[in-house]
Amino acid sequence: MRQFVIDELSREERNNIENYLRRTLEPGPMDGLFWLKLPDDLLADSQQGHTDCGPFCFGVLLDDDVVRFELLVRSKTTLHCDCIAHATPAQREFVLRYADKLLTEEMIRA
Repeated sequence: MRQFVIDELSREERNNIENYLRRTLEPGPMDGLFWLKLPDDLLADSQQGHTDCGPFCFGVLLDDDVVRFELLVRSKTTLHCDCIAHATPAQREFVLRYADKLLTEEMIRA
């Protein structure tokens, strides 16, 4: 899995990240999973043609001392489809900007 990982989080950093994720993202079906919704203007051609598969999201996974930002565009309604794909450069930049904003606002030094 392609992902951006921030590890070696202190307990305080982890709690700050969890609070930020709870404020800004939709919780997923499992504890520690959050959905970062991909804006429609960043959808790839294959995703634009699959409106029934949307919304499209990136998974953000929070564990004890690590947060992972998946670089796979997922469908919230479909598990297997051609529209589920690795992030394009613009989509990857979107995820990294979100991660940078989180780190800056929560003063994460890990």
